[in-house]
Amino acid sequence: MNRFRNIFRGEHRSFMRYAAIATLLFFLFVLFKPGSNIFNWINARREISRQERQISEYEKALKELGTRIDLLTSDRDTLEKFARERFHLAAPGEDVYIIEGD
Repeated sequence: MNRFRNIFRGEHRSFMRYAAIATLLFFLFVLFKPGSNIFNWINARREISRQERQISEYEKALKELGTRIDLLTSDRDTLEKFARERFHLAAPGEDVYIIEGD
């Protein structure tokens, strides 16, 4: 520890102080320079995390839709139920009642 103190008190103290200040200013510039500072890095990481969550949600929805498409293309009863609910279709001879709410 004495060696470290002697560096800043010895014959080269003015140079060492200058070097320490210059190094500190350099690190501050790197951390806070416009366009690419630590705050932008943090915000970019948050955005990446948000988009990765969104991608996983979309992949889950895509998988569910793929399963539903398989059901609709392979099972006639499921397709008929979907058409009746979605498009209000009815078989010939059936009575259809539409109830509208307020």
